[in-house]
Amino acid sequence: MSVPSRLFSQGLQIRQSSLPPAFLLPSLFTSSFSTSSPLSARRDGNPNRGVSALRRTGLRRRQTLSVKPEDLPRPVTDSKERSEIDVDPNHGLWGFFNRERFPFATPEYDNSHGRAWTVQELRGKDFEDLHKLWWVCVRERNRLSTESYERGKAKAGYGEYEAGAREEEVKHTQKAIKHVLTERWYAWEDARMLAESDPSVNLYPKSGVRCA
Repeated sequence: MSVPSRLFSQGLQIRQSSLPPAFLLPSLFTSSFSTSSPLSARRDGNPNRGVSALRRTGLRRRQTLSVKPEDLPRPVTDSKERSEIDVDPNHGLWGFFNRERFPFATPEYDNSHGRAWTVQELRGKDFEDLHKLWWVCVRERNRLSTESYERGKAKAGYGEYEAGAREEEVKHTQKAIKHVLTERWYAWEDARMLAESDPSVNLYPKSGVRCA
């Protein structure tokens, strides 16, 4: 047998050995769910395709608007002609504004503040007072952040130093509150562990279950 014939017979044997058994051949073929012929790609019928206000593409050619420019309402620029809106002077949202209720406070207002609370002073406060003081600090920092944003939009050029110094005092108060709460937690945890080791103390009289 020549070399090409031998290679052909070997290749045929390898191919036959790689084929699956005859009873598995039907599982290799699948039928489509639909017998209809496949359709071509559906065309997009959106007439506003490609028109984007974010990308400022503008209107398409021969595109008309449903509202004409003369039908648009005109804003009232004169403050005397605007209708007055009744606002509750005691509304809770006024707490997020300064005392004068201006968009941003003056440097004199932000600079007129005291020092931060110390840890020694806060140790004598109960949990309710600490909770109230914490949220007063949160509201004050919210006001300072909002006024800093408005001051940047108006390009005022003043008040950042005074507002920053006031916010630092508020942050020191919040750190002192966290310090006091951490001390109380450690004191409570030490007392709990001491009571757990004392057999004469039952911390759970109702359930009678003691935790390790």
